[in-house]
Amino acid sequence: MAQHASSKKRIRQDAKKRLQNRYYKKSARTSIAKLREMEDKKEAGAYLPKVVSMIDRLAKTNNWHQNKAANLKSKLTKFVNAL
Repeated sequence: MAQHASSKKRIRQDAKKRLQNRYYKKSARTSIAKLREMEDKKEAGAYLPKVVSMIDRLAKTNNWHQNKAANLKSKLTKFVNAL
């Protein structure tokens, strides 16, 4: 187990950050699923920018790879436009 104060602090910080990352990822996945279930184009069009913003934030902090974020945004935009 960690002996130095700095390594104990790092463990505390990592645990806190991991919980935050899990929350943001789960929130984004839930929002994406909610968007994919929508059938009204106007409602989906209004909700899309919020979801794209969540995806961009996850990609910016390297929680998700940039290519994954780009693919998700592309597919969601195509989905909304096809409604």
